[in-house]
Amino acid sequence: MAATEMTSTRLEELLGDETESLLNHVCSTVDKANLHLPGPDFVDRVMVDTDRSTNVLRNLQWMLHSGRLAGTGYYSILPVDQGIEHSGAASFAPNPIYFDPENLVELAVEGGCNAFASTIGVMGAVSRKWAHKFPFIVKLNHNQLLTYPNQFDQTMFATAQRAHELGAAGVGATIYFGSEESNRQIVEVARAFEEAHRLGMFTVLWCYLRNPAFKKDGVDYHVSADLTGQANHIGTTIEADIIKQKLPENNGGYLAMGKDFGKTSQLVYDKLTTDNPIDLCRWQVVNCYLGRAPLINSGGASSGQTDVAEAVRTAVINKRAGGSGLISGRKAFQRPMDEGIGLLHAIQDVYLSDEVTVA
Repeated sequence: MAATEMTSTRLEELLGDETESLLNHVCSTVDKANLHLPGPDFVDRVMVDTDRSTNVLRNLQWMLHSGRLAGTGYYSILPVDQGIEHSGAASFAPNPIYFDPENLVELAVEGGCNAFASTIGVMGAVSRKWAHKFPFIVKLNHNQLLTYPNQFDQTMFATAQRAHELGAAGVGATIYFGSEESNRQIVEVARAFEEAHRLGMFTVLWCYLRNPAFKKDGVDYHVSADLTGQANHIGTTIEADIIKQKLPENNGGYLAMGKDFGKTSQLVYDKLTTDNPIDLCRWQVVNCYLGRAPLINSGGASSGQTDVAEAVRTAVINKRAGGSGLISGRKAFQRPMDEGIGLLHAIQDVYLSDEVTVA
């Protein structure tokens, strides 16, 4: 296990005015004693009792013992599927060397990540050199924006069988919960995950909301704790081994949508969450079967100068909530490689720090 390079002074500098509310918050909603928390023994303590095969457990263990966070139970994953999701130009024009998959793998390895997640094309281009040395996660479906007018749907680009053949340790997929296409996507992804497990690979679900109705009265409830929590719950139900979710920024999505949409409980808002972002993220963890499916939050788009501070803030919230790590792409690869490596290390330093504890 690597040593943290993040000093207390640097951490407080990055968190700024939120230092007190984030580092000293005590969660009084769902007690951490009820959670299945990350740790070096997570596979033996939590996963070994599941229906996952020995090969799935071995691949999960391999990922947990790779990179700078090896032996901690936490994940730092580099995802690069944005060339399809956002276009190659929008993704790689800031740093064109990353049109070459070899450079992306180098960023993941030198950046100390546990694994690299990308498209079947990217993985296939370098699989014989890297797939036996470093955990690959093949993203099976994508939303592409070359259809006119633009549509927002997830299309299967690859199969679990193909991912297995090139040596992947795991597969990933996205479901747009709340969209008109979500029922079809749930069936497609559930079947793909079942096949992946049969072939010995673990599964990661990009567990996103997508419906214009979720933006109401100037508030974007795509990132509400209650709606994203339910998406996590469905994702865990189709046996995603790891849930990837956006960090919650608000709450009350169900209430805003009105009585004709879904079902919730007032206890969620009165007792089980507060306005503190750690408690909102804790609700996401709770919906992942109280942490049986590890929650990794996404790093979000690159904002430039504030990227490191934003990434460290997200990592602190995720770790203190009982989450299991961060999956950050654009903030890392839309800058020179040495700076991207430094950003990934800053994220990992939060999980290596003894000063950042579960609230």
